[in-house]
Amino acid sequence: MEGIPSSMSGPALELSIVIPAYNEDLRLPTSLGQIASYIHASGHQTEVIVVDDGSNDRTAAIAESFRSQMPALRVISNGENRGKGYSVRHGMLDARGCIVLFTDADLSAPIEEADKLLAALENYDIAIGSRALDRSLIGVHQSRWREASGIFFNRVMRVVTGLPFADTQCGFKLYRRDAARAVFPLQRLDGFGFDVEDLYIARIWHIPAIEVPVRWNNVEGTKVSLMHGLRSFSDLLLVRWNHLRGRYR
Repeated sequence: MEGIPSSMSGPALELSIVIPAYNEDLRLPTSLGQIASYIHASGHQTEVIVVDDGSNDRTAAIAESFRSQMPALRVISNGENRGKGYSVRHGMLDARGCIVLFTDADLSAPIEEADKLLAALENYDIAIGSRALDRSLIGVHQSRWREASGIFFNRVMRVVTGLPFADTQCGFKLYRRDAARAVFPLQRLDGFGFDVEDLYIARIWHIPAIEVPVRWNNVEGTKVSLMHGLRSFSDLLLVRWNHLRGRYR
């Protein structure tokens, strides 16, 4: 891991890794094993927070079984299935680290790519992983239909919100703790549109964010259905409506 910005160093936890998880008992063992290796190699004080989103499998038990490898691991529960946006907000606000990363449970962006985001925090408060800035870094692609849908969504997103980013939906984002605690209490969306909403809130509050190209590999078993995808488009309008209503003040 490249150096965490000096202003973030100190006796407190340096990094929190938040993992939203809904019925992920098959993928968590591999992912948590990789995260444990990454933490041990880095030498930084790091906690891992698995947010169980009302899973009906062994997600929580599998996560707890890694406590011996990661003593600072915590499993927190939403109580019921509330959505990815709710899970990320829950974990980000519960995190104790000076810097907070949230990542998908399948580690489609390898955890080592966090080094690139950490380096970007020298000059920014938010660093987001991107598949679109350098598509040569994509090892395993999604289907053509899903990739085309993602590109179309991004174009619509830019028009509706004015955000400049090429990929808001990569589930690999890093926040300074102060930035997270400014943005996430204002988040209103619990579904998959939350990424755009959080970045929109950050722009309103003049919190600097940068997009960083990362390696990425599609992992089968996505939880994003067609209905979720369609709802993400309507979420763009909700973000603008919430802004007009003053809900991001």
